[in-house]
Amino acid sequence: MKIVMVPSGFKECLDAEDVASAMERGARRYDLTADVEMIPMIDGGEGFAKTIVRLKAGELIECEVTGPVGEKIPSHFGLITENGKRTAIIEMAAVAGLKLVPRDQRNPLKTTTYGVGEQILTALDLGVDKILIGCGDSGTSDGGIGMAQALGVQFSDKNNHPVNINSVVDIMKAEHIDTTYLDKRLSTVTVDVACNWKNLLCGERGVARVFGPQKGATPEQVEQLSKALEHFASLIENKMALDVRSMPGSGASGGLGAGLIAFAGATLHPRFDIIKEYINIEEKIETADVVFTAEGSLDFQTPNGKIPAEVARIAKKHGIPVIAITGTIGKGAELNYGAGIDAYFSIIPQPTSLEKAIINAPTWIENSTEAALRQVAIGLAIAERKHLLEGVLQR
Repeated sequence: MKIVMVPSGFKECLDAEDVASAMERGARRYDLTADVEMIPMIDGGEGFAKTIVRLKAGELIECEVTGPVGEKIPSHFGLITENGKRTAIIEMAAVAGLKLVPRDQRNPLKTTTYGVGEQILTALDLGVDKILIGCGDSGTSDGGIGMAQALGVQFSDKNNHPVNINSVVDIMKAEHIDTTYLDKRLSTVTVDVACNWKNLLCGERGVARVFGPQKGATPEQVEQLSKALEHFASLIENKMALDVRSMPGSGASGGLGAGLIAFAGATLHPRFDIIKEYINIEEKIETADVVFTAEGSLDFQTPNGKIPAEVARIAKKHGIPVIAITGTIGKGAELNYGAGIDAYFSIIPQPTSLEKAIINAPTWIENSTEAALRQVAIGLAIAERKHLLEGVLQR
């Protein structure tokens, strides 16, 4: 039996490679000689830069940036060279990810993407030809306002007085955008963004309402955030004749997608499509007898472009069954059956605290993977027995 495992990371717990290692240990516990191929999968979130650097034999550049709560933090981005062209691989999660926001400071009105802009500038200083930005696992919802400021964009009120943006709601004081000092080098590089194509900046399905609560926003703050991002979109439209409100991917990473379109001249891509240019998984999936995938939380959002659903989509093209290992099973998880996932299992064996779940996650992933494979073996044994009985009856 050929087993192909394509897990994503467990947000704020394990990156994709850690999850893959735990799943492989579980598979080996079931059968030390099992034919298992591991493909840690990235979606633009945690581990994005390191994984691509490893696969492409690139270099990891260490740097210091402004973190999501405004303090300097150590970070990194990747640098790869192909066909004589240099590409910077920027991982939003390593600059302004949710994991970098202390739990007692999770207020998306306050967190900033300023460090993303700083990292773009550092990449430009290195003379890159292209910048690939992974949007995922973000801890911000500022529409990319912080990033824009780092790149040289300025905001002013109706009297042309400068507006200092210390909170997303401060954008409500602004009436004008000034791009005079926007770094001109951005026009000389290609900027591609791997993002969730279905995330929108504004409206009832906008990023404030869908993801604001996950990042610590109260119902009142959700409304404030929604109004601020709508106003920001109107400023962009007035300045650039560009309506980013409902552009596909505009709400990625708390609206960073919209800011990248407007100020970095970026092209947004469904994250799985562009990542496949760096990680070719289809030819490996099509050789499998069964495919395993994994995600920290399986719920109604998973079918909307997340890794387990995208893996299942590829597997179903070839008629291959898919099993998902997940940390938690959330609201609407059953929708994943329609997305091509045939079965899913939570790793959590008993009521526990979040802290203990994070500590025990590697062992629980091992246990769940082994248990799932044993259930597959039971199914195979039943099918074989049925086949033998049918053969006897036909004699």
